[in-house]
Amino acid sequence: MTEIKTPDFPESIADGEIAAWHAEVGEAVRRDQVLVDIETDKVVLEVVAPADGKLVKILKAEGETVLAEEVLAEFEPGEISVPEVEPEPQEDTEKSATAQLASPAARKIAEENKIDVTRIAGTGKGGRVTKEDIIKAVAAAEKQAPVQPRVGGAEGASMEPGSVTGERVERRVPMTRLRASIAKRLVDAQQTAAMLTTFNEVDMQAIIDLRSRYKEDFEKAHNGTRLGFMSFFVRASVEALKRFPAVNASIDGNDIVYHGFQDIGVAVGSPRGLVVPVLREADSLTLAEIEEQVRSYGIKARDGKLSIEDMTGGTFTISNGGVFGSLLSTPILNPPQTGILGMHKIQDRPMAVDGEIQIRPMMYLALSYDHRLIDGQEAVRFLVTIKDFLEEPARILLDI
Repeated sequence: MTEIKTPDFPESIADGEIAAWHAEVGEAVRRDQVLVDIETDKVVLEVVAPADGKLVKILKAEGETVLAEEVLAEFEPGEISVPEVEPEPQEDTEKSATAQLASPAARKIAEENKIDVTRIAGTGKGGRVTKEDIIKAVAAAEKQAPVQPRVGGAEGASMEPGSVTGERVERRVPMTRLRASIAKRLVDAQQTAAMLTTFNEVDMQAIIDLRSRYKEDFEKAHNGTRLGFMSFFVRASVEALKRFPAVNASIDGNDIVYHGFQDIGVAVGSPRGLVVPVLREADSLTLAEIEEQVRSYGIKARDGKLSIEDMTGGTFTISNGGVFGSLLSTPILNPPQTGILGMHKIQDRPMAVDGEIQIRPMMYLALSYDHRLIDGQEAVRFLVTIKDFLEEPARILLDI
């Protein structure tokens, strides 16, 4: 008999919650087949079968909290006898394949709301059904639900006062651990840090011209990697952080920790909530490597494949609300970091250039910072430095 245990959690994660069991007691499973999903504050961990065999006993049910190295189930290794069965009809095979393409979170919500996953068109990679797809299907089903008509007479009079019929539908679902963790972290950041935000604007014309001129050559030279805006902002932030080390520092109790490296967190939206994967040693990365890593993190976030290592650490964060159309915002700090840069949408605006009014592609920048460590003038100069690097990208190459 073999014990199936919770994997070791990093220091930043204290416990997890059983999200879903993918095998039942007595069910035969193959080696490396996923047995159970454990949802933590940051990622969903998959626990797989150590060998061919079957589950004998499940000790932790869905929804229970578990600690590291805690026994989840008992497993009996052994050979699996596969009975001969008639070939499944093509339709059933396709349904099974569709069900397998659904993410664990999507399957769980579908089961709770009695939604047939095989009837949902997945929008994820390779047709994978995501959590958002299921939520949309649930909302659509609620809108199509028949409404009980109100009638007069004794039956109508028996209705409770204040009762309302129609499409006023409410649905209560438990908050996921990730969403709860995000909420707690953001509230803590506002309550513990002396957070201020300073704003500026940057003329994006130089970068837009650079991208237009070298876009195709860049893509050919780097195996299809596209040249976006994020790589320029990461490089500009790295150079600015070198000049203003306090913005790259963190507060640990009564100590200030100055980091001799620049690990840049990039806030990414996912079906499970906001996650912040980290670009390690961003100073040593080329523009192409930055773009490729950001793209890879975006795909992982969408498919729920980000690992704990992907999101651990970080000395500074960049959040791009512009991709959703945000014109201006005040980003919240990602503790224990002391600075976060907010990017926004590029919008053509009339600007005074050399005494003349010109239409320029402008972007508002926002820098939220911890006033306990960073003075106002230092924060403003840091943001102006980023602005200068972006408006004259050659400064990054020339290190001036």
